Amino acid sequence: MQIGLLYSRIRKDEKLLLAELRDRGHEVTKIDVRKETFDLTDVPDTFADLDVAIDRCLATSRSLYATQFCEAYGIPVVNSHETADICADKVKTSLALAGAGIPTPATKVAFTTNSAMEAIESFGYPCVLKPVVGSWGRLMAKIDSKSAAEAILEHKATLGHYEHKVFYVQEFVDKPGRDIRVLAIDGEPIAAMARHDDHWLTNAAKGAETTKFELDAEAKSLVKQASDAVGGGLLGVDLMETESGYTVHEVNHTVEFKALNEAVDVDVPAEVVDWLESTVKTEVVA
Repeated sequence: MQIGLLYSRIRKDEKLLLAELRDRGHEVTKIDVRKETFDLTDVPDTFADLDVAIDRCLATSRSLYATQFCEAYGIPVVNSHETADICADKVKTSLALAGAGIPTPATKVAFTTNSAMEAIESFGYPCVLKPVVGSWGRLMAKIDSKSAAEAILEHKATLGHYEHKVFYVQEFVDKPGRDIRVLAIDGEPIAAMARHDDHWLTNAAKGAETTKFELDAEAKSLVKQASDAVGGGLLGVDLMETESGYTVHEVNHTVEFKALNEAVDVDVPAEVVDWLESTVKTEVVA
């Protein structure tokens, strides 16, 4: 296969993928999207002979535009622009999950500080304020008091990018000191890990301890439903445990897997490349 890897920085995740692809004899073109220009009609030489492109862009804006151009050039891309567009925006993700009847934390969206304060007060304290775009647990705020809410809302309204003027307010889920990351391919769980931390943010990028997690039937069903709701592909589905069962709080479209690969017995890059090979064969047959 001729594979294009869209990136802006080669991390350990990309190195694992590149090693697996090259070990199998695939030709890989590394495409630094920071250095590319994308024409509306003419396919750039870099993309001319690709069988498939893999989106590993760090920046959401680059991911969304690069995947859209790939599809315009007739190049299958993992993940699709449609999936990326939903997963990159927490509001769109929440709407997709809720619309599919998937349990997800109670969420309200507001556009002014006054209405955001009303949403916060309706949940009570603590509650959570998140940016609509962003990853790695950045700019997340657990709000414990009205004075804290007022300060955070003022800062977001005054200093933030326009996206931070969309106030995404969510109930605080009192999880048992961990959440669960599932790597899924078209809804089929490949591997799962629990991320443990005393901090309310249990994110591997912030230093959470990771351990292998065995999914039960309920979790597997929710992962499949969540994947279908956002369009499928190679996804990281995040769940939290509550007294009433699991809740899906996020779906990631450029999912990192280095921590997962170290925590489980599954060879994650091999599973991903197996799927890529079958996907390209299906495209060729079609």
